[in-house]
Amino acid sequence: MPREDFSVSITGALTGWGWNSYFEAFWQCGGWKTAVPARVIAQQRKFWCVAGEFGERSAEASGKLRLAADEGADWPAVGDWVAAELHDPSTTAVIQEVLARRSKFVRKSPGKRIEEQVIAANVDTALLVSALDDDFNPRRVERYLAQCWESGAKPVIVLNKADTCEEACARAAEMERVTVGTAVCVVSAKTGDGFGELEEFLRPGQTLVLLGSSGVGKSTIVNRLLGQTVQEVHPVRESDSRGRHTTTSRELFILPAGALLMDTPGLREMQLWDAEDGVAQVFADINALAGKCRFGDCRHEGEPGCAVQAALDAGTLDPARLENRRKLMREQEFLRRKVDPEARHEQKEQWKQMHRAQRQKYQQRQKDGGKQ
Repeated sequence: MPREDFSVSITGALTGWGWNSYFEAFWQCGGWKTAVPARVIAQQRKFWCVAGEFGERSAEASGKLRLAADEGADWPAVGDWVAAELHDPSTTAVIQEVLARRSKFVRKSPGKRIEEQVIAANVDTALLVSALDDDFNPRRVERYLAQCWESGAKPVIVLNKADTCEEACARAAEMERVTVGTAVCVVSAKTGDGFGELEEFLRPGQTLVLLGSSGVGKSTIVNRLLGQTVQEVHPVRESDSRGRHTTTSRELFILPAGALLMDTPGLREMQLWDAEDGVAQVFADINALAGKCRFGDCRHEGEPGCAVQAALDAGTLDPARLENRRKLMREQEFLRRKVDPEARHEQKEQWKQMHRAQRQKYQQRQKDGGKQ
């Protein structure tokens, strides 16, 4: 059903939900005669809430889309732009197709299933939230960061609960050392301190997603940015600073300044999916050291002339960081064995070529004076 807690009228303004010439180019090539563009703004199991120039409406997948999804077509996720058919105003919209995504944050599906799960689509900036309390964990952030670099979105590290930590500056410096090139913002969602650092990412039409484990304060951040309480919050356990799910579904909100913010449930499992390039980017410093080893197949386990071991001995490389790199690389190797690598590579190359062509069209429109 359309949301009752927080709704924004955007009649005549698809741009209010992030529509731009990038998606317009795809739409013009689609040839949909009876459908209209709409954005998925909430999801509950097999039903969605979509928004467009018609306002907000509940939606379901068409039979054609269900059949196509069985063959590998994209299944709607929050943030997606879709072709939706509208009939009577009192009836549910029907999603016919998902428009090609500009970016997507994914993970391996929880449990034993070997398949991709889309967490958020068409995101410009991913706010990777970590708490500064006893649950502070740079290794977990490295995992999220690897998948984020693979997604196409720009990562920003948000260290929350600064009001509870006397070592906030030291922990921020530690995080900056392992996330070189990524902005690190220290905030307190409870007091509002530090939120000015986030303003540069909250531009109108830009889509952001909050990602992190339970208890890091994502829902409190949503309420702070919206200026009102729309997400229920619960205290974390004092024994280990871990939280329980307060957000149970993914939902997209329009912030007062015009940016769009997606809240997501805390992720108990965050296994990487097809993130070789992302892992390489997160551990670029270790890869650079590995390139200086005497032997090209050095495993960094005591071989002579190992530059990585030399950095460990000198104290310039954290052993936990090296071990985390090994762990994430093992996960990727496991996926390569379980998933047809040739088919996955071909699909990835097709995705890159399609988006390269669309970027060229998008850039040409910008040169011709088109609006973003």
